[in-house]
Amino acid sequence: MISRPSAPDPTADCPVSHCLKVVGGKWKPVILFCLSHGINRFGALRRAIPGITKHMLTQQLRELEADGVITRTVYAEVPPRVDYALTARGTSLRSVITAMKRWGERDLAAGAG
Repeated sequence: MISRPSAPDPTADCPVSHCLKVVGGKWKPVILFCLSHGINRFGALRRAIPGITKHMLTQQLRELEADGVITRTVYAEVPPRVDYALTARGTSLRSVITAMKRWGERDLAAGAG
């Protein structure tokens, strides 16, 4: 079998695709919105985001941390305490998340959805 070289990814240099790789999906924008409003503990995030499973929240937090958007701080206490916070890179996304929220509010008010 002859292998053909793979075609270049047409979205590789696309700024919108780059942004979606970091904050795309069902839960990441919601997590970032919560963190930008001071909700920084795992349990508080779970309560603030109806429908997200513990596994999915853990996965999404890990991906956001790996992308340098949030930090995870573990405190040596009993019981253990873990706080999440936006990094400078994450804080720079606030305007994007706020714009998404405003658009959603307007669209819902217009009867869409």
